[in-house]
Amino acid sequence: MSVIRIQNVTKQFDTQIVIQDVTLELRAGETLGLVGPNGAGKTTLFRVIAGQLEPDLGTITSAKGLEIGYLPQEPRIDMNLTLHQEVASAFAELLDLETRLHDISAQMAEHGHGGQLPELMARYDRTNAKFAAKGGYSFVKRLHEVLGGLGFSPADYELPMSALSGGQRCRAALARLLLQDRQFLLLDEPTNHLDIDAVRWLEKFLAAHQGGAVVISHDRYFLDRLADRIAEIGNRRLVVYPGNYSAYVKAREIRQITQDRQFEIDQAYIDKERDYIARYGYAQRARQARGRRTRLERRIADGEFVQETTHTRRHVTFRFEQNEHEGTTALRVDGLAKAYDQKQLFRDLDFQVAGGSRFGITGPNGVGKTTLLKIVTGQVPSDAGTFQFAPKTEIGYYAQDSALSHEQHSVIDEFRRQCPHLSEQAARTYLGAFQFIGDDVFKRIADLSGGEQSRLRLIRLILTAPNVLILDEPTNHLDIAAREALEDALEDFPGTIIAVSHDRYFLDRVVDHLMVMRPEDSRVYPGNYSDYIETIEREQAQAAQEADRSKQRTKKTRRPQQPDQRRTSSAYDRLSVDELEEMIEQHQQRVDELTQRFADPETYRDGDAAQLLREQLNIAKRELAEIEAAWEDRIENG
Repeated sequence: MSVIRIQNVTKQFDTQIVIQDVTLELRAGETLGLVGPNGAGKTTLFRVIAGQLEPDLGTITSAKGLEIGYLPQEPRIDMNLTLHQEVASAFAELLDLETRLHDISAQMAEHGHGGQLPELMARYDRTNAKFAAKGGYSFVKRLHEVLGGLGFSPADYELPMSALSGGQRCRAALARLLLQDRQFLLLDEPTNHLDIDAVRWLEKFLAAHQGGAVVISHDRYFLDRLADRIAEIGNRRLVVYPGNYSAYVKAREIRQITQDRQFEIDQAYIDKERDYIARYGYAQRARQARGRRTRLERRIADGEFVQETTHTRRHVTFRFEQNEHEGTTALRVDGLAKAYDQKQLFRDLDFQVAGGSRFGITGPNGVGKTTLLKIVTGQVPSDAGTFQFAPKTEIGYYAQDSALSHEQHSVIDEFRRQCPHLSEQAARTYLGAFQFIGDDVFKRIADLSGGEQSRLRLIRLILTAPNVLILDEPTNHLDIAAREALEDALEDFPGTIIAVSHDRYFLDRVVDHLMVMRPEDSRVYPGNYSDYIETIEREQAQAAQEADRSKQRTKKTRRPQQPDQRRTSSAYDRLSVDELEEMIEQHQQRVDELTQRFADPETYRDGDAAQLLREQLNIAKRELAEIEAAWEDRIENG
């Protein structure tokens, strides 16, 4: 069912048209992935849907009462609040009801013997019923689950928002939005600033969301897992493809080939018509020529012809020398350890990287992945352990935080300065593969965006042809087309690759061994990221099956036993039937007493009292269940 309908929407800023004649239906229960080059208009379309921008032409209609939640890339944050307060603001209504409950409880305590008590009790009951119905007794648990899923620890809760990094603030805004329970979500790059565990958690959260969502993302693995359709925006237009990201890639390739063929046919027809018009415009057939010109111009204006190619990036083969390290060990690490400020990042780290292999490193934030790369490249000393590269190793290192020098150089001059063996034509060919097309090669380094600088640094590093490439988050700041270009180039690279990455699609395409670093330990898995997931899911399933078999074996071996061979698994087993029945009665009274105390307004004088009472009640119920189980076993087995 369509919940948002976008019809013939056009939006422009000054004289620049960003999106034109866009039509799209967004459906309940469906996730749409929105992709396209940086600057193509994805965020503009989001802001139009969210009501922050008015379309210049066309209409946006939503289902009656639809609540839309919008996560921008740069969300608004109250810097005066703590992390816990900022995220808990998602429960503004519940917090208001909780305050009202405390206020009514205080009034009940003050007027406990007056005539106002019945009215206050009735008001308390109504407010409490509304509080409970809206999840008032579970929202704190939900809050902590979402914060934990997105990588925050309880130690972070009281930190002021002003003390958090930009990435942490974005994660806090995402947590707040997810807890608001909006029916339809607009998420602009939600996986930015999330580590690999947090992204997997977010996938599960969104998979359970029933209302529907549109997601802008460069995370292709994320779109593969969640998207039901992919909408591609480019050249001001929108094209929708069924299926997930991988299905979109296949359909897009077919569409581009078809469009390019039709472009050639249409251009040949237009050239032929214009040639006829030029030859006979002032001759005997001038009247027919004018008629042809009128019809041709009308058909062009109506969009009947394909007027441009898809500019599909051609695959460029990168030529390198044979790898000298193939069949040997390129890097050996033994017992490596590192700590900062009493925090142990890793210890006893052992692994080997075979020559010519593609060795991926991933894991949650804070386990020392970047630090490990800095140790093996000689930038940071280790606390213990050793590492050794193969003889004649030439390392090419790509760091996350480095920048290009020579800001006044053009792209092509800077590129050829590092790769002087390339002709200008060869340099332009390679730069074109990384989306530096036409006059882009004459841009000054100082005028490049962060993504453009990353592209130039990467292609320049690859073409200097070291025999070991060490890459730290190489796909950060790259759009999807640039990521594909990088992966294509690395396929041709014959040397050894060691890459830290959270980009699971990149890890699937590039690596053949994956080390997963965690605070408790690190482990190397053969294969790519999908192979790793398959391995751990298989291990988890086997562990669950073994636990179930163990439980079944324990259940089958339970037999009536002699008094001197009684089981001792419960503290109540040695009590007599009469003693057990007496304890059952006592615990039942305790459960009844705790249940009745929920109606006592004194409970709510302290904000934590209700939660403490609930925990006490749960403990009492568990103890009662254990005693009853022991009583039933005694009656059954004598």
